[in-house]
Amino acid sequence: MNGIEHYTIALDERGRLVLPARLRRRLDLRPGDRLIITVDAAGGLRVVSAREQARRLRGLYRDLAPGRSLADELIAERREEARREDAR
Repeated sequence: MNGIEHYTIALDERGRLVLPARLRRRLDLRPGDRLIITVDAAGGLRVVSAREQARRLRGLYRDLAPGRSLADELIAERREEARREDAR
């Protein structure tokens, strides 16, 4: 198997989706959890729990050295690009 699982879920008369228990267990979802739904250009849906999204975003900054400023690095890069453009 390629790691992708498929679930068939019916939309109820009020427009709600009920996720099967097996899927809720797999994603560690609990009543009241917030979900983020992303719609792609082809009309596909991607659902991720807000808790998981926050965990992933925290991971983006985990490797930053203490005192390192991404803003300062970006400004320095832009200044260097401008200096090279001026030198041409």
